[in-house]
Amino acid sequence: MTATLELGVPGTATADAGTRPTAGWHRICAVEDLELSWGEAALVDGRQVAVFRTGASEVFAVANEDPATGAHVMARGILGSRGLRPTIASPLHKEVYDLETGECLTSPGLALDTFSTRLAGGFLEVEL
Repeated sequence: MTATLELGVPGTATADAGTRPTAGWHRICAVEDLELSWGEAALVDGRQVAVFRTGASEVFAVANEDPATGAHVMARGILGSRGLRPTIASPLHKEVYDLETGECLTSPGLALDTFSTRLAGGFLEVEL
């Protein structure tokens, strides 16, 4: 799966033209549409979000923007772990980030925005 997923789900919080998006839960896609150990990019209220499925019911969402370069590439990062901590490594300079907290484990001072996720009726939802 390589297409960017664009959100357009009725009943989720959205913004009126010219205003900032409202915080809330946004449906991204069916969980089974996500390949294990592979990232996808989703456009949520104008913000690029990288989503990852690391297990049957384990999903993570982070900003798609690489904190070190500003390039929107994190969905193509390398999934891994440091002990029990799930990680994503930037595909550009290989900085490693904790998927749960966004902490950069290799370059202090960098941090990746993370978003809460939940599964609802077989769908992945992200809170922005």
